[in-house]
Amino acid sequence: MRGFLTNLLVTALGLWAAAYFFDGVDFASTGALIAATLVLGMVNAIVRPIVVILTIPITVLTFGIFLLIINGAMIAFVAWIVPGFDLATLTDGIVAWIVVALTNWLADQFQQKKPRKKR
Repeated sequence: MRGFLTNLLVTALGLWAAAYFFDGVDFASTGALIAATLVLGMVNAIVRPIVVILTIPITVLTFGIFLLIINGAMIAFVAWIVPGFDLATLTDGIVAWIVVALTNWLADQFQQKKPRKKR
């Protein structure tokens, strides 16, 4: 449970950073940010794997670059569902996904346990 809550907090921080640094990503309130974080978690767990499997041929043809569009589309889908969360363009969704991914990566680097040195 602790890891789940930490992941939600880090994702919310990433979405907030994307909204803070980029004009195309906007939240009307903190409640919209929290709702978008929860819905994004559900979309990434349920919808995204199905879309990734269905688009394997185009992903292979584009050497994986199409995954950027899929991830941006997932954030755009969340913006469509959650009132108070707005994206100007799909490119803003891709940028928001990159910010969230970098935030999650940084948090993961801090959470990893370092192995002890044996004497």
